[in-house]
Amino acid sequence: MADLENRISSLTDKFVEVYGAATQTIVRAPGRVNLIGEHTDYNDGYVLPIAIDRDILIAASPSSEPTVCLYSLNLDRISLFSLDEIARDKVNKWSNYPRGVAYMLRKRGYEIGGANLAIHGDIPLASGLSSSAALEVASAMVFQALNGFELSGPEMALLCQAAENQFVGVNCGIMDQFVSRLGARNHALFIDCRTLEHEAVPLPETGIKVIVADTMKKRGLVDSEYNVRRAQCEEAVSMLKAYLPGIRALRDVTASDFKRYGYELPPTVRRRAQHVVTENDRVLESVEALRQGNVALFGRLMNESHESLRDLYEVSCRELDALVETAWRIPGVYGSRMTGAGFGGCTVSLVADEAVEEFLERVPSAYRARIGVSPTVYVCTPEGGAEVLLNG
Repeated sequence: MADLENRISSLTDKFVEVYGAATQTIVRAPGRVNLIGEHTDYNDGYVLPIAIDRDILIAASPSSEPTVCLYSLNLDRISLFSLDEIARDKVNKWSNYPRGVAYMLRKRGYEIGGANLAIHGDIPLASGLSSSAALEVASAMVFQALNGFELSGPEMALLCQAAENQFVGVNCGIMDQFVSRLGARNHALFIDCRTLEHEAVPLPETGIKVIVADTMKKRGLVDSEYNVRRAQCEEAVSMLKAYLPGIRALRDVTASDFKRYGYELPPTVRRRAQHVVTENDRVLESVEALRQGNVALFGRLMNESHESLRDLYEVSCRELDALVETAWRIPGVYGSRMTGAGFGGCTVSLVADEAVEEFLERVPSAYRARIGVSPTVYVCTPEGGAEVLLNG
């Protein structure tokens, strides 16, 4: 809390320095880490993320000009755009997320006035903790607060996803924006990515910690093989429709369906589909395990998820495997897996309280010895979703 207060104070002081006026509105939107359910969201499947205690803050006030001015405290950069013609900024690419949100709001008929915004985030960039989704959701929250319209949580998440898909150009699923907007403190959020039905699933309030370890290997979704994997999943659905005409996505393919018809697929496409089919089952099992307080089972499912992502979906890498394999060898680590799109980014581990100290000592040192780089490790708290902190 003290750190949040200090960040807000620094942000509002900088706002006055940059704009010569006081802040009217402050919002926050959290990053996320996905406990299980990877590469299932764009296959109409199931996911189980948490919102974390790392976020994007935006301070804002209305402006009489028909423009939006964006100032990044992290980068000490300004980007300005006209509301009459919202275009992408090829230099200040970070600004395309709020630009995209403004573009989608205008496209859908919402009135937006000019505004001055100052932005600060403590979510590591390009690490797989969804700083982009948090920036989109925070932007939508601030435009809503300044202009008086109201979107439901799911509506806002969908609009932010559309901004990333159609304006920024990343073909992401709905999970990141959804949990950033609708996360619940001390809970994971089970999301059906087809229907958007969701349920807060309680995590044990004592005895375990969620630890995120950053490989420090950056990866950009736009330039990664993310879209290749998505196309392979679509190919699998197209081919399986010959045998299962009612399916719309891999979410509709059961384990028994796959056992019967999976070998009709080309080998690479078959591996991709097998991951998605089995991962959806793991998410459903994980939700039931948490409901029953069976942390050990949940951890085993996390481990199986990593193996599947490594061997079938092939989105892990040497750095992610190094972190996970070290964590697996520590007594008291229930489970550990890569999280996010892959090819770098972070791992997530479920760790017993008594094992946290050993984890924080052994994992970084083993990673340095194997990879030659020091990872950044965060002990995370499951937080609530986006909120307005000030609206005066």
